[in-house]
Amino acid sequence: MNESTYLGTEKTGKLLLKFALPAIFGLIIQSLYNIVDQIFVGQGIGYLGNAATGIIFPLTMIGLGFGVFFGDGVASTISMALGRGESRNVDKAVGTSITVSLIVGIVYTIIYYALGDRLLYLVGATDANIEMTRQYGFVIFLMMPLFITQTTMSGIIRSDGSPNYAMVGMLAGAIFNIIGDPVAIFVLKLGISGAAYATILGQFLSFIIYAFYFLKPKNFTLSAKSFIPKFSVLRRIMALGSSSLLTQIAVVVVTVVNNILLVKYGAMSVYGSDVSLAAFVVIMKLYQIVLCIAIGIAAGGQPIVGYNFGANKYDRVAELLKKMLLWTLVSCGVCWGLFQIFPTFFVELFGSDNANYIFFATQCLRVYLLLLVPACLVKVCAIFLQSIGAARLAAPLSVFRDILLIVLSISLARASGIEGIFFAAPVTDIITTVVTAVVMIGVIKSFDKSKIAEVATVAVDISEEEKERLLEGLIKKSIEGVVIAISREHGTAGKRVGEAIAKKLNIPFYCTEIMEVASIQSGMSNQFIKDINTNDNTAFGGYYSASAVQYAMTAQAKAINRIADAGSCVMVGRACDYVLKERKNVVKVFIHAPFEYKVNKVMEMYHDDKEKAVTFVKRSDSARANYYRSVSGHEWGDSDMYDLSINSSIGVEEAANVIISYINSVKKVS
Repeated sequence: MNESTYLGTEKTGKLLLKFALPAIFGLIIQSLYNIVDQIFVGQGIGYLGNAATGIIFPLTMIGLGFGVFFGDGVASTISMALGRGESRNVDKAVGTSITVSLIVGIVYTIIYYALGDRLLYLVGATDANIEMTRQYGFVIFLMMPLFITQTTMSGIIRSDGSPNYAMVGMLAGAIFNIIGDPVAIFVLKLGISGAAYATILGQFLSFIIYAFYFLKPKNFTLSAKSFIPKFSVLRRIMALGSSSLLTQIAVVVVTVVNNILLVKYGAMSVYGSDVSLAAFVVIMKLYQIVLCIAIGIAAGGQPIVGYNFGANKYDRVAELLKKMLLWTLVSCGVCWGLFQIFPTFFVELFGSDNANYIFFATQCLRVYLLLLVPACLVKVCAIFLQSIGAARLAAPLSVFRDILLIVLSISLARASGIEGIFFAAPVTDIITTVVTAVVMIGVIKSFDKSKIAEVATVAVDISEEEKERLLEGLIKKSIEGVVIAISREHGTAGKRVGEAIAKKLNIPFYCTEIMEVASIQSGMSNQFIKDINTNDNTAFGGYYSASAVQYAMTAQAKAINRIADAGSCVMVGRACDYVLKERKNVVKVFIHAPFEYKVNKVMEMYHDDKEKAVTFVKRSDSARANYYRSVSGHEWGDSDMYDLSINSSIGVEEAANVIISYINSVKKVS
């Protein structure tokens, strides 16, 4: 049973369990490094040590952000390439991402050491904890270049089909850290520096394990040349990983703002800056663990939701959403109950050397995590929206919560002092829950099949034999010879030019047929695939390697290759020029025209007024550019990507003749 059939037919609960558990486990392991430090530092050094590690935390999150940035970007690049059956250039993407990760890590480390205490005070250090913060940060940043590279390597290993290997590497480092912390702090008496050494040695162990994987990966082979960065490849990786980096930056901004507020308003309270800061650090660690459960459930559901949404199986999508929300409600609800009933127990896990600290942290734990469950449900909904390609809904929801939390933290701190910072979280969660509920109700209503245009050419559950029969009717056998791959701006009559070329050369022509072939081969809805080509969300689609958007992009690439296998033809759109770039006897053409010509042509073809035509041209060209960038990592219309670029305002027949003359002149057809 292939993955598509499996994701579309297996029981949703069984699928979700299989995919979610490893995701939850992996996220919790990743969180253990810092949390274990907090526990042993709190027990062996005290609340000032916790404050120090909390100050370094956002700086390490920036490093993690860079690692995830390159790791998720290259993982999506690899997944898409393998999905299209293009493994030849994967080594360049792998090598580029590893080299650039190492370079970025070195630069970031140099900046950290150069700024020194100025940077630490900027992110919340105080005179009381600066020495511990300095000691801890000095050691942690010794590993930063390899930590960033290690995170990138983890993404590569997972996308190469070895998630268990990636898990083992991460687990080995975490176990070493758990054992190393008490040894370094209590046995060797190294203090907070010992905790830092245990952390970086655990990370180094993970790095070594990951490095050995690259001696014999599954789908690519590395050479020395692979590690020479290639800018075009890097640009693609960065485009696909940008969402991950933005997510990490948001965490850093919120943490730094809170640190600054806690230091300022904590100094005005009876608790002092360091107690307030240490309490917040503990609360965030507990929140982080629970959030890992919610994110793991949602991340586990991504490939299942993505496939079934693309296949128009809205009943399964709705069922998956209900299960994801129910599982989150139950699991996170249990954690919330334990926090509210036994807050002192959880606070004292991280140290109990100061009565003021225990009292304040206990009270704030109850307040800050009061609406923990709704906050987790909101996170699940945001990831669900990205899974169905609705990035324009998901991204604003995530940004909205972060911005609102910062604004309310500042406002309530001014009004109520230190306590106001902690009340900002539940107030934010109330507002974001209401907004998310409104958005999700609209999304769920859209699952009503009666509201979906019925343009799919085939049912999604037909047999393989029936699929082949339908494909044979769409793909025409042709003579051996040139394949003409055309990209065109909207309003240039590029489709008509392609049809004219096909007629003159007596070879098949394909445009919308590409979507039909992709729909039949993948089982995805023709309508959904069409929407992917015309929706600006495609620019974000690559972030989740198993999302509905990427399924559609990969399905179209496979369709283009199958059509090209049938012989000489003309193809228009769907980034066919890039998909076929490695094939011999392919002529890549870009058709453009002056803006006014395109507007007039749209008015003529669709009988729109000028205002509508201008909007239509701009929107269509933007969507095509985004799709091309998502598939290729290159700029749509870049002359370096094409053999011939032509202005179609000379006329359809004339443009077709020029293209044919060019083909004959370079002897690509007989």
